Amino acid sequence: MRKIHSLTLTKNGEQVSFSKEPAAIFQSLRNGRYTVTISPERQPRSLDQNALMWLWFTCIEHETGVSRQDVHDYYCKRFLRKTIHWNDHDEVIVEGTSKQSKDRMTDFLNQVQSDALTEFGIRLPLPEDLYFQDFYDTYK
Repeated sequence: MRKIHSLTLTKNGEQVSFSKEPAAIFQSLRNGRYTVTISPERQPRSLDQNALMWLWFTCIEHETGVSRQDVHDYYCKRFLRKTIHWNDHDEVIVEGTSKQSKDRMTDFLNQVQSDALTEFGIRLPLPEDLYFQDFYDTYK
């Protein structure tokens, strides 16, 4: 079994820093050819985003009578769909929220917030909004 080495590079302006000394990792490798790939780090959705989502879905549940799980599933179907080509035909896949990146989860929450206001007249506040604490106390 091959050991996979991980190194995090952070660039801020002209400054570049590493989580470990790169030379130490390279010296510990067996002889052979290797491929080094640099890609942006994916930030998973935050616990705060998840908590806010379920708070909003609880509010929608109270206002519409539809269970918050069904609200979740509805919005996933509406906003987290993608089409893949599989076995010579297109298939629609509905993703869940748990594996969304932080940025994608922000987009999803913005879409839910907009739709709830447009379709149901429900205003879903953000934590920095003035009346968020009252909203939280009502639907927690």
